[in-house]
Amino acid sequence: MPKVTIYHNPRCSKSRQTLELIRGKGIEPEVIEYLKTPPSAIELKRILTLLDLKPRDLLRKNEPEYRTAGLDADDLSDNAIVEAMVSHPRLIERPIVLKDGKAVVGRPPENVKKIL
Repeated sequence: MPKVTIYHNPRCSKSRQTLELIRGKGIEPEVIEYLKTPPSAIELKRILTLLDLKPRDLLRKNEPEYRTAGLDADDLSDNAIVEAMVSHPRLIERPIVLKDGKAVVGRPPENVKKIL
């Protein structure tokens, strides 16, 4: 069976729903609690490529770290945004599910069905 990975926050209802949806398909994914084990900058860039998103598109703009880190500045480079997300993983939109070289953000959780 192909490996499925979820970048998960157990305190997030959408993340919990997405994990339940995956398990409901009979799949036990690798669960990475990304607040405890944030992705490296290299891994985050790989995920962004799979998602076909720019770093700013994966930012949670309502988190306090967004403003305190000055991430609303238009002139920030993609690398600076990625580094901020690695340093402050709460800024990363969740959950992210990976399978077979594909990735989706589980918002809404049904998005995950596209790659399962």
